[in-house]
Amino acid sequence: RRERQRFVDKNGRCNVQHGNLGGESSRYLSDLFTTLVDLKWRWNLLIFLLTYTVAWLVMASMWWGIAYLRGDLHRAHDDSYSPCVANVYNFPSAFLFFIETEATIGYGHRYITERCPEGIVLFLFQSLLGSIVDAFLIGCMFIKMSQPKKRAETLMFSHAAVISQRDGKLCLMFRVGNLRNSHMVSAQIRCKLIKSRQTPEGEFLPLDQCELDVGFGTGADQLFLVSPLTICHEINSKSPFFCLSQRSLRSEQFEIVVILEGIVETTGMTCQARTSYTEDEVLWGHRFLPVMSLEDGFFRVDYSQFHATFEVPTPPYSVKE
Repeated sequence: RRERQRFVDKNGRCNVQHGNLGGESSRYLSDLFTTLVDLKWRWNLLIFLLTYTVAWLVMASMWWGIAYLRGDLHRAHDDSYSPCVANVYNFPSAFLFFIETEATIGYGHRYITERCPEGIVLFLFQSLLGSIVDAFLIGCMFIKMSQPKKRAETLMFSHAAVISQRDGKLCLMFRVGNLRNSHMVSAQIRCKLIKSRQTPEGEFLPLDQCELDVGFGTGADQLFLVSPLTICHEINSKSPFFCLSQRSLRSEQFEIVVILEGIVETTGMTCQARTSYTEDEVLWGHRFLPVMSLEDGFFRVDYSQFHATFEVPTPPYSVKE
């Protein structure tokens, strides 16, 4: 069967694009900081460079303009004349003075004299504006670098989900694992079944979301994720898969979205990892191979078998049947 459009990719990216926003697009500008953080890295770096370059050129032009209006450029080498900024002869020297002031380098060759009130006001304005720009852009870059999105890439999900019996009950199962030694604190897992349906009133719901119980009532959804775990959804009368059989699975069309959330132990930031399983990725009558083994003083996890399954005898009938 050819691959159909997914609501959520295997890597967790949601295939949803917002269009025809109209006047609502102005909301992005009202929350400019979050908008910059959400941009791709290449746009962030471009905005970072352009903002500083433009700000430097504008402020350097203002220093040069003060020197030009006062006539300092023509009398810069006159020892008896007191200019606004000493040793500013042209635009490059005004630009260097601005950089020395902004970066607090202070070489001592160029400095503001006390007979330049407009220069003092511009200096105060430059200090305030520089602090605001630095706090905004550097804060944006820091938040973007410290986002826990990359931590989600070290959380693994099995390529396929399986349906087989466990403790005499038919269950839908998949496997999750943590590749790092650092733990996920307060890890919790949720599952959503996305399937189109039509209501008794005739309304068609193309992407109806239904919750799959993976142990919410018993606390099994709270994970101690130090080793790979098999997440189990019991198929009973309350399950959306109550009427699902091995034969009907071939004609069904649904998507199971898995959401794993937790707090990164090293940073204290909340991390979310997502994946999905379509009906083609649900294997009836399979079970996951064991990946844990006991060695000298520790348990070893063999991730080469993380996605491997094997067939087990499983009735082809639905729970309802």
